[in-house]
Amino acid sequence: MTPGGHGGSGLQAGLKNRHLTMIAIGGVIGAGLFVGSSSGIAAAGPGILLSYALVGALVVFVMRMLGEMSVANPTSGSFSAHADRALGRWAGFSIGWLYWFFWVVVLAVEATAGAVILEGWVPAVPQWAWALIVMLVLTATNLASVGNYGEFEFWFAGIKVVAIGAFILVGLLAIFGVLPGVDAEQASWSNLTAHGGFLPNGPGAIMIGVLMVVFSFMGSEIPTLAAGEAEDPQQAVTKATNSIIWRIGVFYLGSILVVVTLLPWDSKKIAEDGSYVAALDSLGIPYAGEVMNFIILTSVLSCLNSGLYTASRMAFSLGQRGDAPKAFATTTRNGVPRAAILASVAFGFVAVFFNYVSPDKVFHFLLSSSGAVALFVWLVICVSQLRMRRIILREAPEKLVVKMWLFPYLTWACIAFIVYVIGYMLFDTEFGNQEIMLLTLLVAAIVVGIALVRQKLGHNAPAREAAAAAPADGPKTDGPKAGVPGA
Repeated sequence: MTPGGHGGSGLQAGLKNRHLTMIAIGGVIGAGLFVGSSSGIAAAGPGILLSYALVGALVVFVMRMLGEMSVANPTSGSFSAHADRALGRWAGFSIGWLYWFFWVVVLAVEATAGAVILEGWVPAVPQWAWALIVMLVLTATNLASVGNYGEFEFWFAGIKVVAIGAFILVGLLAIFGVLPGVDAEQASWSNLTAHGGFLPNGPGAIMIGVLMVVFSFMGSEIPTLAAGEAEDPQQAVTKATNSIIWRIGVFYLGSILVVVTLLPWDSKKIAEDGSYVAALDSLGIPYAGEVMNFIILTSVLSCLNSGLYTASRMAFSLGQRGDAPKAFATTTRNGVPRAAILASVAFGFVAVFFNYVSPDKVFHFLLSSSGAVALFVWLVICVSQLRMRRIILREAPEKLVVKMWLFPYLTWACIAFIVYVIGYMLFDTEFGNQEIMLLTLLVAAIVVGIALVRQKLGHNAPAREAAAAAPADGPKTDGPKAGVPGA
């Protein structure tokens, strides 16, 4: 989509190529990498590297499939819109709303995490006020223009990338004993095998590690949702999907390798201070905790910014397809889906409220019932790609620019692995995954049930027929009714 071109969505191409590049890079570096990796290391030891490698490979393959579909048809609905076309209206409706639900709950989690750090720096302002301030600032940013979101994310992601890159470089210099002024006594390659072996808790711990790290990869798909507002969507999506291999390899595997080499995996410091803070402390770097808190805060703000953007664009796409209130599909003259943003942030505020008044009941339910959505999103992408390949080849083979490797065998292998992980979670009571999976399945069943009832009753048939009749890039209008089905 180009600024002066066609785009029935009403969204405008306000994201520059540098924005999309950094959104793609930053999308795989969530706060979960900094905060959650210590529990994975404790469960699997150095073998956590295999857990990250397994999930990383899965995400690379899933993103390749999504890239194939999104390059052929860039849209703000991404995998939800593809599922709608490939599997049926019920599938697009269900996965779209589940994905929206996931991100609005994430808004509450990240706002609270950011507020905890900020309250530690400025105790005079209560935690709830910091959460409110952070949410309001980023809401205002997203309401102004998509360019604002892109610019904020460019700098947030830039800080994360520089921080991880510096951490890996400093860590490797210490491991090889060439870091000036630092005596890293515990740093040694022998840490990978000297404390009970590479798999101290047995091969089964690799799967436990997979369950602990799988959700930290959510966000890799954001560039495909943002493609509809990019200057050159095909190029942006192609570049994002092709580069994900080195991004995961460097940022995840590289940084975790440095952590478990600098310190023994069973070091109490990793469990007490977090993996990255403990690693920096072991090098005697002053104020390591505060440095890492700043980086985590940046990741939190990045996740909040992206979460609000992603949730609102999915809501916009659902509204455009008649699967959400029509108001969600309206845009301002700046091409901003204001109603979709406000609805998303409103639910985020409600979730923040419950996080304070009922953390053990209502918010625990919200958090647990959205916990496994990533697996369902990836499963839907895989199944959709099996069908969409045939559709693209039949209707527009010239659009098959990005192709999934070893199709269809690798696609089926990914489906089998995701189903295996889902089954494993259903029987994992030790780490609480059974509850997460059961609650997510309950919410998913309710949403799918609503979708099937709507389909049976013939809801939104006119909207779907209009969408099918319209060209892929229909006329764009800047007024308040842009992109409303049937408007």
